[in-house]
Amino acid sequence: MVKSMTGYGKAEITAGNKKITVEVRSLNSKQLDLAVRMPAIYRPFEYDIRGMVGKTVQRGKADVYISTESAGAVMPVNINRELFSAYYETLKGIVSDMPGGEFMDATLVSSVLRMPEVVSGDSAVASEEERQALMSAVVSALEGFDAFRVQEGKTLIDDLIRRIELIEKYRREVEPFEKRRVETIKARIRENIASVGIPVDENRLEQEMIFYVEKLDVTEEKVRLDNHCRYFKEVAASEENVGRKLGFIAQEMGREINTLGSKANDSEMQQIVVRMKDELEKIKEQVLNIL
Repeated sequence: MVKSMTGYGKAEITAGNKKITVEVRSLNSKQLDLAVRMPAIYRPFEYDIRGMVGKTVQRGKADVYISTESAGAVMPVNINRELFSAYYETLKGIVSDMPGGEFMDATLVSSVLRMPEVVSGDSAVASEEERQALMSAVVSALEGFDAFRVQEGKTLIDDLIRRIELIEKYRREVEPFEKRRVETIKARIRENIASVGIPVDENRLEQEMIFYVEKLDVTEEKVRLDNHCRYFKEVAASEENVGRKLGFIAQEMGREINTLGSKANDSEMQQIVVRMKDELEKIKEQVLNIL
């Protein structure tokens, strides 16, 4: 099953008087690039969370956001007395010599309470119940995230297959111009020779023209391009984690299309080749978003 590297999942769960929210989102990237943001109380679980997320994401730039909030009952508030005292004495020393400094205690206290890590709503260690709730929320968020990527992957593959079929259609449109192109080239060569007015050996001229026209034959390129298109569709329909593989196939398709264009020697064939290249560039862009 093909998956997109773009995904999003969210889960919320209540543990005691806390509501835990987990969000997982990702974008395309060549390797796994994982960032986890969570309250300090959950840091002991970071390794396990990274393992769970990495196994699901596999490849891409992923961000995990974990947050908590009160779920009804008022959470106990912890005040770091030592830190409060240190901040308070430092600020008190600064303002003591200022005019009206004796009236600034209330303002000082308010300022100190806003200092980092002075006031905490978390207990020092998360309970086992809270840990299990957190892991359950991570699992639920990852399930939603994976379902999102499967849906996006189907949309991407449908678009890619449509563009592959367009390339196949354009490839068939080349055929009517091939025979006409050969006759046009031969006529042009004869006209150029006639304009010079030099007598030529017709048998030798015919041999040289055949040799020249054979160099412009695109049969091999058409056959290989057909094979690449067929293989692209087979891989997209039957394999997992196909992003890189489809990218390689698209590169090979590009080689055949470029050679087809260099051998075209016909304006209308060139126009068809340009349309094929346009579709192929869109395919390459989309393949970068596939896991």
